[in-house]
Amino acid sequence: MKAVGYKVPGPIAEDASLVDIDLPRPVAEGGDILVEVKAVSVNPVDYKIRSSTPPADGDWKVLGWDAAGIVQEVGPDVTQFAVGDEVYYAGSLIRPGTNAEFHLVDARIVGRKPASLDWAEAAALPLTTLTAWEAMFDRLDVTKPVPGAAAILIIGGAGGVGSIAIQIARQRTDLIVISTASRPETQEWVKGLGAHHVIDHSRPLAPQIAELNIGAPAFVFSTTHTEQHASDIAELIAPQGRFGFIDDPKALDVMLFKRKAVSIHHELMFTRSLYGTPDMDEQGKILNSLAVLVDDGKIRTTLTEKLSPINAANLKTVHALIESGAARGKIVLEGF
Repeated sequence: MKAVGYKVPGPIAEDASLVDIDLPRPVAEGGDILVEVKAVSVNPVDYKIRSSTPPADGDWKVLGWDAAGIVQEVGPDVTQFAVGDEVYYAGSLIRPGTNAEFHLVDARIVGRKPASLDWAEAAALPLTTLTAWEAMFDRLDVTKPVPGAAAILIIGGAGGVGSIAIQIARQRTDLIVISTASRPETQEWVKGLGAHHVIDHSRPLAPQIAELNIGAPAFVFSTTHTEQHASDIAELIAPQGRFGFIDDPKALDVMLFKRKAVSIHHELMFTRSLYGTPDMDEQGKILNSLAVLVDDGKIRTTLTEKLSPINAANLKTVHALIESGAARGKIVLEGF
């Protein structure tokens, strides 16, 4: 089967950073399903691993997590899917990735593809949906009130996670949604997704929140540049508020938050599959819930750009763009 991989981690500009290869087609066993991959999207985790992590066995390392496709085989322990089902999912960090024609995945973390979306539109959603959903409902517990403004500040609202987080917050909560965006096109994007207010993350955040006259937000969800905004977040968040983030700050002074008794939460949607947690099937349930919201017309795909086919050249182009930090929404590759 066709696939894209690498043997030595390095900068995307190097010829060997991503290579078109042929690999044996996997076979579904146990609780796995084998999916014929129709579309994949690229996330920051792709370039972070590509630039830093060698293959564990010295062979090819295949990246890719988001995927949408058709079930071709089911393991003997699988009861929720059958051959021919259309699915979407975000894979696991400890298994080969989705940048391949056929991909094995644990059925518990797979959802049924929204019927109203095409392959590319669906592939844009899983990883970011799981990240945003878990961050808001499992980590920040936004349905449990905080003595402050019933509002959530989403830092980096125009990115992949921010774009779906805005929509989920609007559809699943009564919170006032404040998003950051710094360019005219990204500001319009987050407004179109449903943000009540938009502020500029290239300027100090706390004064802009104060100017909204809504009070101190109970919740802050930071998707990018958390280290840069930490002092502002500590100033603007409500006492006893909840602060969550998903990026990898080199340093984070938690003492900034002690006086306000702010709780701090790090979200990683791969945790359930990394550790095989007893609630691992929650991810399949989340994706199924999201599919209902999409098919009911309440949430839209965050796809902004599509390339074809899925090959090394196109993946290099997308990796470079994601790594630049200038991407809006999600970029998807479709078809081999």
